[in-house]
Amino acid sequence: MTSQPLTPVLDRVNTPDDMKQLSDAELRQLADDLRAETIAAVSVTGGHLGAGLGVVEMTVALHAVFDAPKDKIIWDVSHQCYPHKILTGRRDRIRTLRTEGGLSGFTKRSESPYDPFGAAHSSTSISAALGFAVARDLGGEGGDAIAVIGDGAMSAGMAYEALNNAGHLGKRLIVILNDNEMSIAPPTGAMSSYLSRLYAGEPFQEFKAAAKGAVSLLPEPFREGAKRAKDMLKHMTVGGTMFEELGFSYLGPIDGHDMDQLLSVLRTVKERADGPILIHAITKKGKGYAPAEDASDKGHARAKFDVVTGEQKKAPSNAPSYTSVFAETLIDLAANDPKICAITAAMPDGTGLDRFMKRYASRCFDVGIAEQHAVTFSAGLAAGGMRPFCALYSTFLQRGYDQVVHDVAIQRLPVRFAIDRAGLVGADGATHAGAFDVAFLANLPGMVVMAAADEAELVRMVATAAAYDDGPIAFRFPRGEGVGVEMPQNPELLEIGKGRMIKEGSRIAILSFGTRLQEVTAACEALSAKGINPTVADARFAKPLDKDMILKLAADHEALICIEEGSVGGFGSHVAQLLSDEGVFDHGLKFRSMVLPDTFIDQASPRAMYDTAGLNADDIEAKVLDVLGVEVIGKRA
Repeated sequence: MTSQPLTPVLDRVNTPDDMKQLSDAELRQLADDLRAETIAAVSVTGGHLGAGLGVVEMTVALHAVFDAPKDKIIWDVSHQCYPHKILTGRRDRIRTLRTEGGLSGFTKRSESPYDPFGAAHSSTSISAALGFAVARDLGGEGGDAIAVIGDGAMSAGMAYEALNNAGHLGKRLIVILNDNEMSIAPPTGAMSSYLSRLYAGEPFQEFKAAAKGAVSLLPEPFREGAKRAKDMLKHMTVGGTMFEELGFSYLGPIDGHDMDQLLSVLRTVKERADGPILIHAITKKGKGYAPAEDASDKGHARAKFDVVTGEQKKAPSNAPSYTSVFAETLIDLAANDPKICAITAAMPDGTGLDRFMKRYASRCFDVGIAEQHAVTFSAGLAAGGMRPFCALYSTFLQRGYDQVVHDVAIQRLPVRFAIDRAGLVGADGATHAGAFDVAFLANLPGMVVMAAADEAELVRMVATAAAYDDGPIAFRFPRGEGVGVEMPQNPELLEIGKGRMIKEGSRIAILSFGTRLQEVTAACEALSAKGINPTVADARFAKPLDKDMILKLAADHEALICIEEGSVGGFGSHVAQLLSDEGVFDHGLKFRSMVLPDTFIDQASPRAMYDTAGLNADDIEAKVLDVLGVEVIGKRA
């Protein structure tokens, strides 16, 4: 008689309530099942793998001990939330992650009551958890507030601000420091070194190993004395902890993959904590899946992959990515200009600066998850005579806006902002969309703002920025591959504030800013079949505008359409202001501005997102026909 295979414990868990009846042994098995399910799901969808694998045991332990959604579990950044989603009623949809109409790749309040706070950018969890804790004590929703924050995210100033305030208020608050020595890139800075010292010192570790067994054998009255002795030795060995100085009780380091240890600590904390407490858990990003553990980024972000081999299934491309074009151009320029340097905020791979760093290590700086510091550090470099390129994703540059205004723009310092992931980015959804940078930069006096229409234009803009010393300058480019145009070998510098004519036509002019130019070209091909031949121009600059070109387009055509990959208040708004100031509307010009809609667009493919936004070729064609009074039958299939 053959034995039947055991049913996975995960099949018995639909919500965290189902975990309350499981034994500790079953919880350990649940963690194994959850890790396998996470790997299987992400192999189908792609997404953030390594972070979730690193917190599988922690996720199980948290949901087994605490009572979500009454207790608020807040995942910082929430790259690591896939196992949490599986355990909180979303397993049946987990293979829709990051797809149109599917689950978000991050926590999202509108998606589940188990997601009490939305995230996608780092270092917000302690602030949010403290808000929940204070609201609870003021008569709001009850329950514990638990923030799970990584060591990389702990390097950001906002995390320190929250710790300082929490220690001052003294509210019951639980912070779990998920220390894996790995955020998106290896962490940098004093915090990383400090955390390493907390658990690397052999005397401390030897004492912990001995004390773990010995203290448990003492009668209860003697255990407090043993605890005081342990604390004294800990302080003698590693000099105390910064967290205790900030008002937190500190527990750790503990093994974040030891289920017995996690359950014991969390149960004790739940029962006894009466103020802010920080649990320092050591984990391994990518834990339990060799291809992730062995990868340089520990499996941080993955395309769809083969579970057995870990090989990713990426579509081939004949064109270089915009990011690589930026990086290689900067490397070439730096070979002849020792003043060129580069700054990134924990994203050397994502911004392409890992290549620059290998070539010019002394001139490349990863400042950690600290965009505010990155901007002002760049300002100091510029004031010191260097030519800094501050390379940030559009969505992350938002975090340093006050510094852009006060430390760069007002002082007219020549910081070069390389703005990656401009426009809509696809699977990461609204939290990572580069929708607002044109609007929030172009309104600053003295700021130059450019957008590349293709990869060859990007090369010219990088070169132009390198040579520009009269104040701050920014250039934006999208995620993904270029369009395959011929690359300039000796890029000419652009004249500041001058656009270019692409195609001469009649009646209506289309003024494009950025990579929508490819869609404009496709729309014009369709329009030509209807006997309509628009003039097309590439603005290149949103600030300063090419006043002469724009006014000529307005004078020579009955209608003018602007199009951009940004929000209202950006390029089109500046053009409208110019036309209004010049009295052009008094002469009957029809003007339209095609921008991103006044809404946050959920994840989908980039093309589907732009279809939702109404900025694809069909939409441009329809807009032209509408402005000219030609009946629109509908979009082409």
